[in-house]
Amino acid sequence: MITVSHLTKYYGQHLAVSDLSFEIGEGHVYGFLGPNGAGKSTTMNIMTGCLSATEGSVSIDGHDIFEEPKAAKRLMGYLPEQPPLYLGETPEEYLHFVGQAKGLRGERLRAEIESAIEATGIESVRKKRIGALSKGFRQRVGIAQALLGDPRVIILDEPTVGLDPLQILEIRDLIRRLGRTRTVIFSSHILSEVQTVCDRILIIAHGRLVAQGEPGELERRLAGENEIRLTVDAESREAAQIVSTVEGLHALEAAEERGYTAFRLSAGDGDPYAATRALFGAFAAAGVAILEMDVKKATLEDVFLELTEKDDPALPVREDSETDNVEESEATDHDGDLEA
Repeated sequence: MITVSHLTKYYGQHLAVSDLSFEIGEGHVYGFLGPNGAGKSTTMNIMTGCLSATEGSVSIDGHDIFEEPKAAKRLMGYLPEQPPLYLGETPEEYLHFVGQAKGLRGERLRAEIESAIEATGIESVRKKRIGALSKGFRQRVGIAQALLGDPRVIILDEPTVGLDPLQILEIRDLIRRLGRTRTVIFSSHILSEVQTVCDRILIIAHGRLVAQGEPGELERRLAGENEIRLTVDAESREAAQIVSTVEGLHALEAAEERGYTAFRLSAGDGDPYAATRALFGAFAAAGVAILEMDVKKATLEDVFLELTEKDDPALPVREDSETDNVEESEATDHDGDLEA
């Protein structure tokens, strides 16, 4: 459905997106996950044709976003991080304006407005001034405008930023429902949000794609070693000898204090609970008391932090003095991505 190939974006000499390539299939909810400043908004702005690329291409169902922008954009609905709302209008008036801008007329325009209002749950505020609405309802109005034209792809940039917990749950539920009939791509820097809502995850850091896949698959494939923390009533030499009888474990750290020995043990990618059972048996057989033991299982959160908190790798510096666009460079927001 969507093919992003070798996408690169410079703001002057600052590299915001570096040789980014991925594919989005039809259907499902995709999460574009990364910390602030990772390049998420820049990538989304390029994908939707709102921003030019320095290098690379984006194809929407076979239509190049730069060569065939009208055909490509007809397939997409887009909600920027800052919804482009007219605060003096009602949601109904605003949707009528956006629908006409998208080329809708007559009965189809009326039908699509009603469908978008129903899908986003804004019936109760359809005739209230947008400026008087809560941020949650404003986000719903923004999503409603993205639905006009019956797009096959919905792209939402940080749709839950600034919402209260109840509003966040409501927007997440709305995204899930939209994903039943459309391809939905939304960006977030909150791991739990992406895990809760998405079928597929793309993790970006420093403008580069560092991992992608289903949440469970990523956790299995990328999660590090499971750890067992163990304190026993024995000196280090005796304790280490007992630990060595349990297969699949190796010591990461050992420390002795006042006759007690504390271990950090790695169970690799094996079952850590099977290892704890074996440890209990080994120390019981040796007549040595286990004073404390717990298991630290690697999670997708550990993977995310490891992938995104590494130092920014050495990136190529643009040697020429060209800038893509002075206004674009100056329009970057606080986290380094282009403000929509």
